[in-house]
Amino acid sequence: MKRISTLLAGAALAILMAAPGAHAQDKGAVGVAMPDRTVARWIADGDNIRQQLEAKGYAPDLQYADDDIPTQVGQIENMVTKGAKVLVVAAIDGTTLSDILAQAHTAGIKVIAYDRLIRDTPNVDYYATFDNFQVGVIQGTSIEQSLGLKEGKGPFNIELFGGSPDDNNAFFFYNGAMSVLQPYVDSGKLVIGSDQKGMETVGTLRWDAATAQARMDNILSAYYTDKKVDAILAPNDVIARGVISSLKGVGYGSGDMAMPVITGQDAEVPSIKSIIAGDQTSTVFKDTRDLAKVTVDMVDAMAAGTPVTVNDENSYNNGVKVIPSYLLKPVLVTKDNYRQILVDSGYYPEEQLR
Repeated sequence: MKRISTLLAGAALAILMAAPGAHAQDKGAVGVAMPDRTVARWIADGDNIRQQLEAKGYAPDLQYADDDIPTQVGQIENMVTKGAKVLVVAAIDGTTLSDILAQAHTAGIKVIAYDRLIRDTPNVDYYATFDNFQVGVIQGTSIEQSLGLKEGKGPFNIELFGGSPDDNNAFFFYNGAMSVLQPYVDSGKLVIGSDQKGMETVGTLRWDAATAQARMDNILSAYYTDKKVDAILAPNDVIARGVISSLKGVGYGSGDMAMPVITGQDAEVPSIKSIIAGDQTSTVFKDTRDLAKVTVDMVDAMAAGTPVTVNDENSYNNGVKVIPSYLLKPVLVTKDNYRQILVDSGYYPEEQLR
């Protein structure tokens, strides 16, 4: 009986050691710094990374900074102080973390820039993201195809919106889109009614919907009292929704005022509903489950001292060095394919989009 009791006690101990909490303590803490909860995708990103880290036996310290830079810096400082082995950082402003990342480097902590490049510091080890230039190409191509520009149709009036100028990705999105659209601007097939172009002019600080809506209001009242806008380059769904609110305020989407072609990014539920309703034309889907997997695989490789898998060692110079990166492929979502891409893949349940 004593031998059986000993065996049972040993088995119970083995089960306890295999429990996620105990195993997490074995592998150590990983700090995960996300920018905010106002954009739905960041909630999904955080949840996916946390779940996948826990499944591999890590103890994730997931923090959201409510789009406040000092808050994010303080959160990362706390992660460093508590001895995180790796930091996964989606920066609010990719230029403001140099000091705290220097402290992390001194403490031997590795850093992964998550979907937003961290600039002006040597203390970034890897970058996990989507092909952000390609995101812009997809948005520009959506406008090109929807308007029939390749077939010679036009001229059409277009207005351009960019993402937040403190987000390095915003420039890739804009430049990718303009690589498709600029030839049509040059030929006169696309006419920028306001003549507002370039990220220094069309950028939308913090990706804010209200800021985009106010700018669209001003453009419509100043330049479109006697003509129609035919297309809007919107770099993400939040900005697209702000633009749509402005357009609907002056009658677009009712009577003979058709909605312009409007792009987006992130495949957020309100924008998929908007696409189904015919208000937004398209969005770009970036599967955060895949990005989380790539990121957690990076964490695991660094913890094990094995080579980290990357597929791009040329594209992302942060101002100090080129950051080895893993780029995932973005996907166009429209009214025709949203069910196949988002519902059939299990990303959203059908009822959530009704």
